[in-house]
Amino acid sequence: MSRREGGTDSQDTREVIMEATFRALSKHGYKDLRVRDIGEEMDVSRQLIHYHFDGKYDLLSSFLEYVIDQYEGSVEVDEQTGPRAELDARIDRCLFGPEFDEFSHWDRMKVYHELYAYARNDEDHRELFDEHYDRLRGSIVSVIEVGIEQGEFREVNAKRMGQLITDVIHAARERRIALGHDDAPEEARQAIDEFILDSLYPPQ
Repeated sequence: MSRREGGTDSQDTREVIMEATFRALSKHGYKDLRVRDIGEEMDVSRQLIHYHFDGKYDLLSSFLEYVIDQYEGSVEVDEQTGPRAELDARIDRCLFGPEFDEFSHWDRMKVYHELYAYARNDEDHRELFDEHYDRLRGSIVSVIEVGIEQGEFREVNAKRMGQLITDVIHAARERRIALGHDDAPEEARQAIDEFILDSLYPPQ
């Protein structure tokens, strides 16, 4: 188990290790990654890795949670944000990502999807991805349900609509990463607007 200690210093150290893990995974890939490779990407002693984590698997499990938290906690809305505006914000964040000081959204998504591919043979990591998918889909479904309750959207099957939007997002990201189709996210965004979100409004 990773040692989750309180305090700013512990949190800062964890972030240093997580960002070093990004750099190491980007260079070496998941299969060939060694803890030593992560240590070489840090300006501090790699003994900190062994202090905070019980080996490579524990570290990568924490890293996966770190990546997921970056995206789940990065959409900011308030009481004044309407359902359509919130949907737009959530979809844009999934397709185009937040801004980072180091490593772009797509650098991070490349690492994310590599771990995702290996998760089919890893029950614990598959569970983390599954929970993340459920929360992402659930957040979209909830916004659609609010829009229906407020009369902004017509009556639809919110769960099915949320499922469709979430699957389009994942397919577009995978097409860009696996096939190099750089325009896939923007094309998906336009299709979501034209064929999905616009259909939520009652006919005039």
